[in-house]
Amino acid sequence: RGDFSQLLPRIRKGRLSSELLVRAAKVRDCAEPWAIDATAGLGEDSFLLAAAGFRVSMYESDPTVAALVRDALDRAQANPDLADIACRMELFEEDSIEAMSHLGDTPDVIYLDPMFPERRKSAAVKKKFQLLHVLENPCDEAEEETLIRAAFAAGPRKVVIKRPVKGGHLAGIKPSYSITGKAVRYDVLVPPSTKLQ
Repeated sequence: RGDFSQLLPRIRKGRLSSELLVRAAKVRDCAEPWAIDATAGLGEDSFLLAAAGFRVSMYESDPTVAALVRDALDRAQANPDLADIACRMELFEEDSIEAMSHLGDTPDVIYLDPMFPERRKSAAVKKKFQLLHVLENPCDEAEEETLIRAAFAAGPRKVVIKRPVKGGHLAGIKPSYSITGKAVRYDVLVPPSTKLQ
């Protein structure tokens, strides 16, 4: 089951601002920025964004994964250490590509974390990610391109994409800049009509 309490050490004072995703998604001059997590999975990245002050709309189309996230959210809202953060997170059980075409408002950030290809290393991935690999397939190139097109069409200030540290760019699109860690990389795409402030 999903358990956001396991993320408490990562959101302690002084640590959250060093999270690569938080650094990549940061926007200025906005009291409560709005992020869309278009590929929510178990919602852990959304939780980090919410802890950093974002209002987060999560989209998950697989009913089993969505049920796990809803359960984790319900328990987080009942936990005094997590409730304020969980209240900034909203889950939508629907296809994000379709949803992004009729949002009504313009998000500040759209976050994409499409399923990485299966590892070829001998070490197994964590059990929760093994479950996701069973339930959801990695994006093919056509799906990647559709996802990015939908994200850009929604008009965000930036699109943040999580990639394997040595992986190629999603849909072959070169990012405006990247923030790279030991295991993952966050590619940031700034639409031409948008200025970083």
